[in-house]
Amino acid sequence: MHASRIPGYALFALTLLFATGAAFAQAGNALQATLAEPDQKTGEVSTEEMRKILADNSAVVLDTRPRPQFVAGHIPGAKNLDAPAAQAVAAVERLVGGDRTRALVLTCNGPFCGASRLLGAQLAAAGFTNVRRYQLGIPVWRAFGGPTEVELEGVARIFGVDRTAVYFDARSPEEFAKGSIPGAHNVPAANIASGALEKAPLPNDDFNRRVVLFGRDGADARALAVALGKRPWHNVMYFAGPYDSLAAALKDK
Repeated sequence: MHASRIPGYALFALTLLFATGAAFAQAGNALQATLAEPDQKTGEVSTEEMRKILADNSAVVLDTRPRPQFVAGHIPGAKNLDAPAAQAVAAVERLVGGDRTRALVLTCNGPFCGASRLLGAQLAAAGFTNVRRYQLGIPVWRAFGGPTEVELEGVARIFGVDRTAVYFDARSPEEFAKGSIPGAHNVPAANIASGALEKAPLPNDDFNRRVVLFGRDGADARALAVALGKRPWHNVMYFAGPYDSLAAALKDK
């Protein structure tokens, strides 16, 4: 495919993967690529494998980044230890109920982030036997259109400081008419198949602007996130909680 025809998010991912020496020869395509790092204490999973792990819930996914980064956007279903580095292994052991054979996948801020490598090595040394890493991390996950979940405190922080962010309410027009968060646009999840996104005021001036999605519940918001994952916006995230809790948190912002 000619470079001019590759969507922006995919071109970014391919550039990043090539720059970091990801293993394409064995992988066959970018979704199957890993960094293939030598002499590592734990194995790696590709983006394709990560999608499958999340779909069948076959491993505990741990986001090893600091809590403020996690709440601002993370792979859906990932857990955050929120513990000092010196206590991270003990926190993982508590999380898995002492089962050191439990399948774990660690992730962080991508190829140049050492957090998941460090914790992986520590867990291996502590006797955990089924630890792997999605070392490509949140940048490549997003670049390939993977849905990103944002926590309530993350939305509140974005709402308070980022005046360029765009908000889409996935509830029905009737619910939206009764009130929404300030500045939000209505893009009902039920209308995606009939072209609701084509009419949405998406930020065509900057594909990196934050696009925050919410709905009656996480299912509505995620449906919209999955649909937007096929578009060239890189910084899309959805709130998985109920609308009422979001409205209450932003009421005085």
